[in-house]
Amino acid sequence: MIDPHTPAHKPDQVLGERLSALTIGMDRLERRLNGGEGALDSEGLVPIYLGDQLFSPTELSGWDEAFEQLETLGAQAKSYLPGPRRRFLLDMTDSLRAAAQLFSGQELGFAEKLERLVGVPAQPVAPEQLQAMQAELDQLLLASGYRLGGLAERVARWEAERFVEPQKLETLFESLMTEAQQRTDERIFPTGDYHMRLNLVRGVPYSARCSFNKGQMDLNADLHFTPSGLKHLVCHEVFPGHSTQLLYTLEGARTGKSSPDALLCTANTVVGAIQEGIGDQGIHLIGWVESSDDVLHLALRRLRSAAATSAAWYQMGEGWPLEKVRAFLQETAFPQEVWLEGRLRFAAHPFRGPFIASYWYGDEAVREMRERAGQARLPEFVEFLYGQMNSTASLRMWA
Repeated sequence: MIDPHTPAHKPDQVLGERLSALTIGMDRLERRLNGGEGALDSEGLVPIYLGDQLFSPTELSGWDEAFEQLETLGAQAKSYLPGPRRRFLLDMTDSLRAAAQLFSGQELGFAEKLERLVGVPAQPVAPEQLQAMQAELDQLLLASGYRLGGLAERVARWEAERFVEPQKLETLFESLMTEAQQRTDERIFPTGDYHMRLNLVRGVPYSARCSFNKGQMDLNADLHFTPSGLKHLVCHEVFPGHSTQLLYTLEGARTGKSSPDALLCTANTVVGAIQEGIGDQGIHLIGWVESSDDVLHLALRRLRSAAATSAAWYQMGEGWPLEKVRAFLQETAFPQEVWLEGRLRFAAHPFRGPFIASYWYGDEAVREMRERAGQARLPEFVEFLYGQMNSTASLRMWA
């Protein structure tokens, strides 16, 4: 049996390299067979990969060869001792198998995509849980002086009164990023001279995106942001979120501290939920919740993430009409119209749609383990969280 935690962990490094090479080989094959752009709207199976100078991808002639190699890797994973590493490797190989099935033309239901491709439950967030989040939001608004009108009206008024004018976004972004980087350097990982600029975009289905290779954070200028909302996005996309995770895993792979599969941290597989969980918990990981507006925004963001997860299930899992799904989101999450329409488009994508759920379930998994770690064990948890790849199931096996 393989124990990846012993000094003689070379078999795990070898398997990690094979896993990384095969995943990138699958990414290249999918792009090649679909005219370069691929089925993922140019994102690819692995949107950002920094290991090209370290490892060569597996050359695949077709999907049958990919299935054969995944079978071999899955069998090797079963020889590991029970624990997080074994759980992740089994989850990851099955996730890649599901991706290969979709890319090769096979049909998978939305529930199976959630369970195998994303590695999360095939179900909506419980209605009573959504109601509890609404009740929390209601109390926070009352405490902030928003007492008149229904909950939806008060949320809209709070956001409108704190709206950052477009011409002020860049200055605020720069100041937030400076402090976020300082806190990240102290608590997570020394990020050196890495810097990201703000790039405003329109007509996109996301709020923000980490364009790491371009050194920019794309921000959807069709949406209105509060200072706390922009602060959260800086933490999610840059410090200590996606950019930091990419820098951390590259250093780990270079030095051998991390297995080579750590370079797959952006893959559209089971690792996606943890990537998004790190992003959404980033502000907590660097101890930067410092105002009532921060607390209120995080409660609203959490509610919207949960509601989007349920809406995607109702839309694609249960086949609700779009107008019914739209009404559910409006009544539950009180969103801006641009955000709502973006989520409906996102959910309908045949491959990326189920990854809506990665935000909610990833956030919950990272939050639970962060709270279990407490301040005393936070450095140990950060090393586990950033330094090796996980699914939601393997992450919950920490400690």
